[in-house]
Amino acid sequence: MSEDEPGMGTGERDRHVEVSVVMPCLDEHETVGVCVQKAVGALTRSGLTGEVIVADNGSTDGSVEIAESLGARVVGVQERGYGHALRGGIQAARGQYVIMGDADDSYDFRDVPRFVGELRKGYDLVQGCRLPSGGGTVLPGAMPWLHRWLGNPVLSWLARLMFRTPIRDIYCGMRGFTRASFDALDLQSTGMEFATEMIIKASLFGQRIHQIPITLSPDGRRSRRPHLRTFRDGWRTLRFFLIFSPRWLFWYSGWGLILLGVLGYAIALPGFTIAGATFDAHTLVVASMLLLLGTQSMIFAVLTTTYAIKQGFRPPSARVDRFFAIFTLERGAVVGLVGILLGSLVILVATVTWYRTGFGPLDYATTMRVVVPGATMVTLGTSVILNSFLCSMLGLDHR
Repeated sequence: MSEDEPGMGTGERDRHVEVSVVMPCLDEHETVGVCVQKAVGALTRSGLTGEVIVADNGSTDGSVEIAESLGARVVGVQERGYGHALRGGIQAARGQYVIMGDADDSYDFRDVPRFVGELRKGYDLVQGCRLPSGGGTVLPGAMPWLHRWLGNPVLSWLARLMFRTPIRDIYCGMRGFTRASFDALDLQSTGMEFATEMIIKASLFGQRIHQIPITLSPDGRRSRRPHLRTFRDGWRTLRFFLIFSPRWLFWYSGWGLILLGVLGYAIALPGFTIAGATFDAHTLVVASMLLLLGTQSMIFAVLTTTYAIKQGFRPPSARVDRFFAIFTLERGAVVGLVGILLGSLVILVATVTWYRTGFGPLDYATTMRVVVPGATMVTLGTSVILNSFLCSMLGLDHR
């Protein structure tokens, strides 16, 4: 009975397929056949009820015919991109468990039963680890030196630091997960970030994650180079980290800038001389800049985090809930207005002093110690009011 035969609904079909092996494919005629054979053989030898799906992204080299002739079900995905191809293949999968891996013969699909065994223990995501730090093996010529010893370890360490994910090889493309956990993540990426987004969101949403060591073999393709580009893909991953965790880029750095600004004011307002260096009005201007940048950075961290939660990129946060329990548009407006009024009052004092001199020359250092703080307070107050409106709009569902 075929999958589209009348009388068999989706739920009934799913009970007959435990495992779906999904491979994205774009002109992989040299290797897709070997990958399909290994996956089909692994399912057969282990007694698993499963299917092999090749998510084809527009191949024109005979990859589709090769995959079908060896027992794979080919799913055409028109939208180009690694993430698009995988999402199309996974959405077409009928199994309770999904094992994904590239069709370039660098991963050994005979490991499929190992992934299924761990998923049966209750894990939501089982990640393969190619690096020795996680027990994996990288065969000679399988991974560029820069990727193996610098890029992958450093970015994997950042993922553990920023998202507390128990993964030592975030770039490994072979992994298994339950279909239910995948649906819950609602992944959005269409390119190479798809796999990274899966790990990050699985960690943020508290899914059970486990890793197992695997072996990485050299890419079996000979007619064209691998898709990965070292610096481009490394930057895209780092950028993705910062988008998902704005506190590391904006919140912490904002606090640092504000502390430096306060320190600058504490030194420059009295005009201290330290180690022969006199800190005067110029230091005050720089300190004001640091205060403004730091405040805006922290506000931006709150805005981006709130937006990420509303869009489903991050789970709800108790910290954000507490923030909106305290913050209101009215309170933000009051704080901003107080800052504007105080700053305007300080500037008015400087203006009166100027008036008393007949609008003539003023002592530069003395006047700047009044005008700069006043202008800074007015600017900060205005920024707080404007951002309060935007923050209030983003946090409407917290009211």
